[in-house]
Amino acid sequence: MSGQTLTDRIAAAQYQLTGSDMARAVCKATTHEVMAPKKKHLEYLVSATNTTNVNIPQMADTLFERATNASWVVVFKALVTSHHMCIYGNERFIQYLASRTSLFNLSNFIDKTEISFFNTKNELKQHCYDMSTFIRRYGRYLNEKAFAYRQMAFDFTRVKKGAEGVMRTMTTEKLLKGMPVLQTQIDTLLEFDVHPKELNNGIINASFLLLFKDLVKLFASYNDGVINLLGQRLSFAWRFRVENV
Repeated sequence: MSGQTLTDRIAAAQYQLTGSDMARAVCKATTHEVMAPKKKHLEYLVSATNTTNVNIPQMADTLFERATNASWVVVFKALVTSHHMCIYGNERFIQYLASRTSLFNLSNFIDKTEISFFNTKNELKQHCYDMSTFIRRYGRYLNEKAFAYRQMAFDFTRVKKGAEGVMRTMTTEKLLKGMPVLQTQIDTLLEFDVHPKELNNGIINASFLLLFKDLVKLFASYNDGVINLLGQRLSFAWRFRVENV
């Protein structure tokens, strides 16, 4: 399918009539077009998160609303847009996600619509089924990402890395709390488990790129945490040896 659907145009017009440019941008980023959210809409939303008078809850709630659509295209793009906001937007966005008691409820999502760019009905059904599977996995990861922020009060992917980083300078007590949370987030991300042949449209490619960036940063944080933990254990062992000589 190419071009926006009539439903997309009507939804955008409704938001324009209400004067909500931000909600309109969310709608534009999550159209039925089988392509990644457009850069200009993502940039607008990222810029909006850095504006003091922006309504972050409204932005997030509009994305949650789009994620309840029947089409895998709209839902997947809502998740990609949300993830993009978590990475590049103001930290207030993920703070709001972490403050909510419920996020993306997609554990039973299955696309049953007939919208696709495939030629046969069998290909259509299989593609919708495949994308629905990845949507459920992606939703779980974003929920876990927000939950990890709630547990730790920071995003593992955004904290400073290296010798002076958060995980290297963390106390033993907080480190023992944080490492299992970090491990769970990594495990949930790896459950996305996409193969090269399944990267067959712009939307899943966009999600894969964001997940890959997160994974690199999560492993860096995990590595810093292990170094810190081993260093504290060696320090304890050395003090114990000296004191008992």
